[in-house]
Amino acid sequence: MNIHTIAVAAVVLALTTALSPGLVSAGFLEGQAADKSGDFATAAREYTSAAEQGDVFSQTALSYLYYHGKGVPQDFSAAFKWAEKAAIQGFDVAQLALGEMYEEGKGIHKDLIKAFEWYRKAADQGLAEAQFNIGNMYKEGQGTGQDYKEAIHWYREAASQGLPVAQFNLALMYQYGQGVPQDYAKALEWHQKAAEQGDAKAQGGLGAFYGLGYGVPKDRVRSYAWFNVAAANGNQEAERLRDIIAGNMTPPELAEAQKLSREYFEKYVVPFREGE
Repeated sequence: MNIHTIAVAAVVLALTTALSPGLVSAGFLEGQAADKSGDFATAAREYTSAAEQGDVFSQTALSYLYYHGKGVPQDFSAAFKWAEKAAIQGFDVAQLALGEMYEEGKGIHKDLIKAFEWYRKAADQGLAEAQFNIGNMYKEGQGTGQDYKEAIHWYREAASQGLPVAQFNLALMYQYGQGVPQDYAKALEWHQKAAEQGDAKAQGGLGAFYGLGYGVPKDRVRSYAWFNVAAANGNQEAERLRDIIAGNMTPPELAEAQKLSREYFEKYVVPFREGE
């Protein structure tokens, strides 16, 4: 699993929102305003004008539009071309996008070694999504030799920046003793961090940990609550496990668990849903 290309759009927006207007081109700002309003054709025109002048933000944003066919015909080759121009200039988000296109074989022949190289450039600049992807490649031995210790290192780098998918994968490494001694308490800690940021798999993981007593005393109420939240958050396996737990609960326990579920849902699901 990687951060799909252009999750990049959100990353670009986060980066440029924090920048002084003097550090980005007027064309990019015009394109971004049109992009945010849903006028992708205007956004493409503005980004193109700035991109042709070498603006890395516009090049990366234009790559995104071509990749998804927004305001322009979908064209993976054009998406690759513009991402490459920005990546060569050292823009970490474009390096991430370029790595993903090499990994997926979109706009260029699939090349896991080159994907790894571009991810590493972005990861070395501290981009959490690239660090996560590097962790995955080390874990699976794709584009590089399999190395659980390196996977742990890069997952930890990304997890420390608050990336939920990295926190979840780090939890799994501790859970199964891959690259580190098996440690349920550490696994529980990272499942908790990811779950509290809305990660449905980590929420299901907490349900399992409380149900089995891994790193924490067994607790059917919390197990049910986390499974129920994960199920409501799209984790189908959690729904099945929730029903198994429910079959062993007393009516007062079930009522308490359902109350706790509602609290968890409002706190750990709703704020992370787009548009809510």
